[in-house]
Amino acid sequence: MCAFHRDDNHQLCVDGLLLSNIINQYGSPIYVYSAAGIIDAFTKFQTAVSPVNGKVHFAMKANSALGILALINKLGGGMDIVSIGELARALAAGCKPNDVVFSGVGKTAADIQEALTCGIGQINAESAAEVAAISSIAANMGVIAPVALRVNVNVDPGTHAKISTGQLDTKFGISTNQHEVSDLYQKMADDPHIIPTGLAVHIGSQISNLAPFEQAYSALLALAIDLRDAGLPVPNLDLGGGVGVDYKNAEPTNFDAYGALVKKLFKDQGFKLGFEPGRSIIANNGVLLTRVIYVKQGENKRFIIADAAMNDLLRPTLYEAYHPIWTLAAPDVLTGKADIVGPVCETGDYLGLNRDMPEVNGGDGLAVMSAGAYGAAMASNYNSRSPAAEVMVIKGSAHLLRAARPIADYINDEHIPDLTHFR
Repeated sequence: MCAFHRDDNHQLCVDGLLLSNIINQYGSPIYVYSAAGIIDAFTKFQTAVSPVNGKVHFAMKANSALGILALINKLGGGMDIVSIGELARALAAGCKPNDVVFSGVGKTAADIQEALTCGIGQINAESAAEVAAISSIAANMGVIAPVALRVNVNVDPGTHAKISTGQLDTKFGISTNQHEVSDLYQKMADDPHIIPTGLAVHIGSQISNLAPFEQAYSALLALAIDLRDAGLPVPNLDLGGGVGVDYKNAEPTNFDAYGALVKKLFKDQGFKLGFEPGRSIIANNGVLLTRVIYVKQGENKRFIIADAAMNDLLRPTLYEAYHPIWTLAAPDVLTGKADIVGPVCETGDYLGLNRDMPEVNGGDGLAVMSAGAYGAAMASNYNSRSPAAEVMVIKGSAHLLRAARPIADYINDEHIPDLTHFR
């Protein structure tokens, strides 16, 4: 059952707590996460891949709230990071440095030094230039850097272009063509300042078809076996993430078929595996609550103007993403189509377009479903709006993870130069 559901009175709730109570206590807009739902999803993913020797690292870019990271760390999960800021958050949440994998194409010298200083578990390098930089920095520090090569196996994941990362025309990974990976891996094995930890692949996000996974993983496995047969150490294979979620119905993700594929390909192959789920753990275990400000009947359509906006949830306008939008109160008879929009001064500021909606009025509460991933993590203060606060419900009780930051704090962070010489 979905973590967010209707109770016997058809009121929207989570873990026995009415969402209307949360919005009344904390205000809106606000993100609400289900601890029980996160635990269930993470545990089911771990169970699905348990037949192989592996470690699950949560992809922090999906959601980097410290409370959520701490919960996943307590469940035995490591962290997949793409910035030094995310490393700082992972450590603050209690994650051990050797349980952190550092991905991303643009790590600076300062980033690499910080990662090696703290004793990071693995750096996924994505170019020959990055490998050279890691070696030089490690040599200067007098340490040995654990490095895996992220490969690009040229697989189309069949998902949105902006979240596809497995093709050669993207910036990610090192091409497996013309021996580029094998030659670079040999150089790493010969480098006294690097310990090769294996290969990594990640072909994209929100993948609902297993065929691209099988194609990419089969290519990765074949390459790893070739390197191992050539006498090179390849202890780990990082399989990335990307399992899709059901945004249409906001239902929990079933990982059984994915786990069966992983078992079929990798069981008894002698590699330790890494997994980096993000969206599939958190997306359907978070919602964005908002209140209706006004209802406006336009010339051709009805507009429901809410206090949440694109600065709180960018996905609809960035990816044309669909999120179900439910009333907090018992659902009423649908009265026609409406655009659910925010106050930001952009036509692209919307939460949902052309939706069948009941009659709603100013002050009514709405829930934008399946908003746990890439919601709060991508928020901004565009239009000088403070992004939505975040709470997590644990055993029927709401716990504030992050309050909405007052605009005065943003203003106090800025400085006005001396303008006395201007007329």
